[in-house]
Amino acid sequence: MQVLGIDPGVATVGFGVISSDRSVQRLIQYGAITTPAGMPLAARLNLIAQDLEQLIEQFHPDEMAVEELFFSKNITTGIAVAHARGVILCTAERLHVPIYEYTPMQVKQAVVGYGLAEKSQVMDMTRRLLKLKSIPRPDDAADALAIAICHSRSATSLLRRRDPSVRETV
Repeated sequence: MQVLGIDPGVATVGFGVISSDRSVQRLIQYGAITTPAGMPLAARLNLIAQDLEQLIEQFHPDEMAVEELFFSKNITTGIAVAHARGVILCTAERLHVPIYEYTPMQVKQAVVGYGLAEKSQVMDMTRRLLKLKSIPRPDDAADALAIAICHSRSATSLLRRRDPSVRETV
């Protein structure tokens, strides 16, 4: 199974593509979609949609995993990210890529084994699980790879094996 992990954002959308065969994940590609700061929001969203469409056409993922929004302090930034996330979900749906969503706590639990793990722990475990020499950069790409790993681990769960139509998250 090939999984496209997405860490949503407006300035930077992290992406990570992995292949997953049972409990073994292998890196295919990672990076970031970036948009210029001075560009109007609608144009930035359009650019994200176009670039994501190219990624989907290039890698043909079987499934896409996207991090759910987590609002902490800056609600204005959160709203812009919500717009980007909507464009990401819409693009995947339009291209018939099944979408799965995970909270930051679910990603940490799946990758590190502890839902309250520090970001540095998640990044290091992502590096280890994919057998990489260094932590992927930018951070958004490392986060996207962690999201893809989270999905690949939940996609092979006993629940899903019993009933392949189950689309619940971890």
